[in-house]
Amino acid sequence: MNYTLNQLQIFLKIVKTNSVTKASEELHLSQPAVSIQLKNFQDSFEIPLTEVVGRKIFITEFGYEIALVAEEILNLVYAINYKTMAFKGQLIGTLKFSIVSTGKYIMPYFLSSFIKQHQGIELLMDVTNKNKVIESLENNQVDFSLVSILPNSLNIESLDLLQNKLFLVGNMEKKYKKSELNYNLFKEVPMIFREKGSGTREVMEVFIKQNNISVLKRIELTSNEAVKQAVIAGLGYSIMPLIGIKNELQNKELQIIPLIALPIKTVWKLIWLKGKKHTPAALSFLEYLKKEKTNIVHSKFNWYEQY
Repeated sequence: MNYTLNQLQIFLKIVKTNSVTKASEELHLSQPAVSIQLKNFQDSFEIPLTEVVGRKIFITEFGYEIALVAEEILNLVYAINYKTMAFKGQLIGTLKFSIVSTGKYIMPYFLSSFIKQHQGIELLMDVTNKNKVIESLENNQVDFSLVSILPNSLNIESLDLLQNKLFLVGNMEKKYKKSELNYNLFKEVPMIFREKGSGTREVMEVFIKQNNISVLKRIELTSNEAVKQAVIAGLGYSIMPLIGIKNELQNKELQIIPLIALPIKTVWKLIWLKGKKHTPAALSFLEYLKKEKTNIVHSKFNWYEQY
C-alpha cells in the first residue's frame, strides 16, 4: 500500500465535504488534481472507498472506516510536528477566535504576520453574528473575540484595534448633495437591516430610535454580503460598516450618502474573559498586537483613514 499523507488529507477532506469540487476549493487545488489523487488512493485498496451515483459521490462504509483511521494518522503526524517545534523552542498550539461577520475584513490582517512567524500555531476562527460570538466567549470556547459593541453581561478585558465607521450607503442610481439631505430620506427608500443578533443591526436601530426616524419599509437579510448585493441591486439603502465596502466604493458600485449625522463611530475591540489563563500562544499574540497594531493599521488600513 503506497499511499501518501497528501492522499490521506485529500480523501479525508472529500469525506467531510461529500464533494470532490468542494474538497478542491478548500484545499486550493484543481479538481482534476484532487480526482487523480483520489483514484491513486483508491488503487491501494481492493474494496471501493467511494461510489458515484448520477453525478454525486458517496462514501462507502469501508471508506468511512478508512477516513477514521486517516484522521488518527494525520493527528499523530501533527503531534510529531508540534513536539519537534516545541523542542526547537518554537511556539505551538491553537489560537481560537470568534468574530462578528464584518470582522472578517479586519482580523486576518492582525493575524497574518504572527501566524507566518510561528508555523507551529494553528488558527481556528468562527465568523458569526454578535450574539453567537458573545455566547462562545461566555462559554470559554475561544481565546479571543472581535466585536465593535462590548457585551454588558460579561467581565472582560479588551484591546482597541481599529475605529469602526458606519455610513448610509446606496447604489449609484441617484446623486445627493449634503445640503439636500435630512431624515425624510428614510421615508423615501426601503432600509435593509441585518438579522437580529447582529451588531450592525443594533447600531442601526439605536441610531434610528435616538433620532426619532420613521422608516418607510424594512428588508431583513442575514449577512453583510447579502445586504451589500441588495443595495447594489437597488432594493434599498443600508447603514453599513465602511470596512466591508472598500471594493464597491472604488468600483463605483456603491456610494456613501452624505447624511450630516453620519458616520456612526464605534471601535473594533479584541476581547477576552477577565482572569482567563491564556496559553503561551495566546499570550504571545497579545504581546505582538500591543507592539505592532499601530504599524498594521497604518500599513493595511491607510485607505480607511481617508473617510
